[in-house]
Amino acid sequence: MNKFDISNLDLYYGQLHALKDVELQIPARQITAFIGPSGCGKSTLLRTLNRMNDLVEGCKITGNVLLDGQDIYKGGMDTTALRKRVGMVFQKPNPFPMTVYDNVAFGPRTHGVRGKARLDDIVEQSLRDAAIWEELKDRLKKDALGLSGGQQQRLCIARALAVQPEVVLMDEPTSALDPEMVGEVLDVMRSLAQGGMTMVVVTHEMNFAKEACSRVIFMDEGTILEDATPLDLFGSPKNERTKTFLSKVL
Repeated sequence: MNKFDISNLDLYYGQLHALKDVELQIPARQITAFIGPSGCGKSTLLRTLNRMNDLVEGCKITGNVLLDGQDIYKGGMDTTALRKRVGMVFQKPNPFPMTVYDNVAFGPRTHGVRGKARLDDIVEQSLRDAAIWEELKDRLKKDALGLSGGQQQRLCIARALAVQPEVVLMDEPTSALDPEMVGEVLDVMRSLAQGGMTMVVVTHEMNFAKEACSRVIFMDEGTILEDATPLDLFGSPKNERTKTFLSKVL
């Protein structure tokens, strides 16, 4: 079963043709990884899935992006509702300048949750799901900006999970972290995958793509060149550009 069905997708930033005739299916309850050289369109494609590119001036999109059969760019799709269903964790940890508790409770409050007991439950469960409850349970009223980088990124994952999304998008979530903190975030991602979360990840962590992902998409110059299982893509890539890229990063 596919969560997203993408067809005939082209995206332009002004005169720049950033995505070119993308055809892609993203399965539900699995991790799909986008890999490829810097500037190849990975993050741009990721952001089309919850319309984050709407915020970029001069961006034009044609084609179809279906979420559970509904085109998210047609028919008056409400972007707030869409981003509740399809959450996002960015490359650089971006906790809000407020307490740990208020960071996680922010989304549920925005969507109408008011009861303290209910919010308490959501905050605890979200922090548990992000594998950071034990570290932060006594610091819920502390400023989130005082956390380490790895803690901040896991807090941002908890914040995304707090509104119970159907999909989580992650845009190189470990690239801004010190090496010793990368493992903390990758472990959370693996745990979410084992729990059946649909995830789409832009990553330079090839071992993670190999071990934890169901599909790996290789992109270059705005085009999908290869779409395969990790075993096939890493073991016997069919495209010469894929082979050249992997020879440099593995």
